[in-house]
Amino acid sequence: MITTARIPADKPVRISFSLNDSADERSAENAFPLSFPDLDQQLQPLPPCNTSKESMQVFKQHCKIAEEYHQVKREITLLEERKKELLARLDQVEKENFDTVHLAQEYEDLSKENQSLSLAHSRCKEQLEKLRIQYQKRQGSS
Repeated sequence: MITTARIPADKPVRISFSLNDSADERSAENAFPLSFPDLDQQLQPLPPCNTSKESMQVFKQHCKIAEEYHQVKREITLLEERKKELLARLDQVEKENFDTVHLAQEYEDLSKENQSLSLAHSRCKEQLEKLRIQYQKRQGSS
């Protein structure tokens, strides 16, 4: 049953109805508001003609489509937020990978430097030993 009353023009109008023909069965999931805030004004479902079944059906279909649009828009928003989270995590992982690669390169460079310094150290040690032997030979011959 639909009742009409005078409502000030500045207040939003909401119409609810059941998809079932029975007036006793009113469920929240089958009630559709007349106003869909996510829709442009020109896309808002127009109030149906109460005397026309076809008008009521078109209105119900339009409300269903508007509700689906609202759900899809909400899903898009959630997916965009998830995308932002994943991109932030990807940036963090790439930064960590860059740091890892940088540290690995630094380790490799330091290892090479360590090898060359160890080689230089052993050569210097050998030269020192040779010089000691030569010095001891000179000391022994004099």
